[in-house]
Amino acid sequence: MAKIQSQPSTVIYDKDNNVIAQLGTEQRELVQPNAIPSKLVDAVTSIEDHRFFNTRGVDPIRIGGSLIHNIQSTSVNGGSTLDMQLIKLSFFSTDKSDQTLRVKVQEAWMAVELNQKYSKEEIFTAYVNKVNMANGYYGMGTASKAYYGKSLNDLSTAQIALLAGMPQAPTTYNPYVNPDAAKYRRDLVINAMYKYGKISESDKDRALATPITDGLIPLKQSANIPAYADNYLKQVVDEANQETGEDVTNAGLKIYTGMDSTAQQNLYNIINTSDYIPFPNQDLQVASTVVNTQTGAVVAQVGGRNQPAGVTFGFNQAVQTDRDWGSSMKPIVDYGPAFENGVYNSTGNYVSDTGPYYYPNDPSTQLNDWDNLYMGNLTVRQALALSRNIPAVKTLNAVGLDNSSKFVSSLGINFDPLVYSNAISSNTPGQGGGSDQYGASSLKMAAAYGAFSNNGVYTKPYYVTKIVYPNGKEVDYKPQSTQVMKPSTAYAITNILKDVISGGDNPNIALSTGRYAQVPGLPSAGKTGTSNYTDDEYKQALANAGYPNLMGGSMSPDELFAGYTPQYAMATWEGYKNRLQPIYGDTMYIPARVFKAMMTTLYPNPYSVQDWTMPSNMVQNGNQVSITDGSNSYKDPARTYTPAPSPSSSVPSTAPVAPSTKPSR
Repeated sequence: MAKIQSQPSTVIYDKDNNVIAQLGTEQRELVQPNAIPSKLVDAVTSIEDHRFFNTRGVDPIRIGGSLIHNIQSTSVNGGSTLDMQLIKLSFFSTDKSDQTLRVKVQEAWMAVELNQKYSKEEIFTAYVNKVNMANGYYGMGTASKAYYGKSLNDLSTAQIALLAGMPQAPTTYNPYVNPDAAKYRRDLVINAMYKYGKISESDKDRALATPITDGLIPLKQSANIPAYADNYLKQVVDEANQETGEDVTNAGLKIYTGMDSTAQQNLYNIINTSDYIPFPNQDLQVASTVVNTQTGAVVAQVGGRNQPAGVTFGFNQAVQTDRDWGSSMKPIVDYGPAFENGVYNSTGNYVSDTGPYYYPNDPSTQLNDWDNLYMGNLTVRQALALSRNIPAVKTLNAVGLDNSSKFVSSLGINFDPLVYSNAISSNTPGQGGGSDQYGASSLKMAAAYGAFSNNGVYTKPYYVTKIVYPNGKEVDYKPQSTQVMKPSTAYAITNILKDVISGGDNPNIALSTGRYAQVPGLPSAGKTGTSNYTDDEYKQALANAGYPNLMGGSMSPDELFAGYTPQYAMATWEGYKNRLQPIYGDTMYIPARVFKAMMTTLYPNPYSVQDWTMPSNMVQNGNQVSITDGSNSYKDPARTYTPAPSPSSSVPSTAPVAPSTKPSR
């Protein structure tokens, strides 16, 4: 008989315990027996079952009258007590297929059982909470609040009668849609109450003279899913379904999340209005995720721009892995593992940017940088901050694919398998990019970069913090945090990536895309990313751009920025749904600008934010930081590149070369 008891709607809360949304097709607020006025009891029993308190589930008198009707008719009608109606609401339906004599017999038998287990007060309360009251509301207490803005105890006789009469045909007797039919049914209830001595004649006349619209307030939309939080809430429901193993929308749960409602609204406004960033057109898409670096909780997330109005739980690009994150993978795949595994022990170690250079496992595929130039020997700081491709692949080769793969997977990103091209890209043909299992997304990238911010401690990103079940049981769903790298590794990467935003003392870095992410006074670090077209795609994209004079790395299918502060990590993707529609010009700076706009809202006083603290086993010399305790031994990767198969090693380090593929940055 568990189905007799109604569940309240599932409610979702933000990090401050404010209600964000109420889920489910049934918007329901349960009332307790002591909150049900006697006037409502009189109204319901008068119209539905005036002998309710004198029967034990079935009414022989009503059944006798209905038998005569059923013998003379092809339909089955009448005879249902209030107890039987509750059984129908809980176990059967109002469909014609359930209007049979067999079902009626089942309802009667179950109603008798019901009366053996529950009191009449409990049965009546269950009925009041169960009935459909139209407009997506269930339960008379819910309807009282929605239609009149009052509790049941504060309603007039006419208003009580309206609610009591609606369950027989909620749509037909909906006062907002069919006021005449609603008045007809209400008046039947009022007259029945007078007939059975529940109200006086003067009460009857006064109630009948009351307009059907008396006290009705404007109807609010019952589906409470705010557009600014739609993408976030979609992930909340998915995560809660996985954790509980049930459909949470109608499970009567209280779901608590890590959402910062103000941050969520701000991120939505940044991406969906022109108040912060000048977007070139309506079709350009942006997806972004912000996580708390200390807890791993998802603070805010938006999965796209200009999503269709009225669509609930729409497409969320923020969690999709079907787009390439380009050079923003370099700290994760190359340089982080290099510091962790002793390939580097200082940001001042050297790696060569010389060539021609070929992938270690493919001497036929030449790799180049975005400018098609070589810069000679570079410090690790310069190589990463300037996003040079050849040093990145050389670094990965020195680390080893297995060591790198372990490091990357510890940060929640998986490849099947990791290959050398992942040194500069998150997508490789045949890896299954686009599934949530493989590749990168703004959610995964924000969490991974969050570990660099949090002294090497990684927490799997999560939306749901706690669930309270209808029986009062509470379950904490926050995952455990794990130390996945040495604090010295995290600090070395952070120290370099601060230059991407600030420019450091290198004029070339100061001209980089990352400068658009800078918030004066705010300690922040980050990495840009640009994906590539193949030669054939490039021609088509060039035609789509309408600018045949665009050359080299001046356009791409995806632009990206992953950045962080001591408290927040944020990753942003930009692109068109049709990846052959290219991004170029000032549009390439949008992800960095989204970071700046968001951090400006999160930090009203950026100069008060404390910078990262250097670990005790590190020292700083000028702008370089080094590890001193011997936990990282230096293995020079400058010699680990694959030489060209032809005599071309005499090419000057600044000489341009013809690219075989469009390079990443």
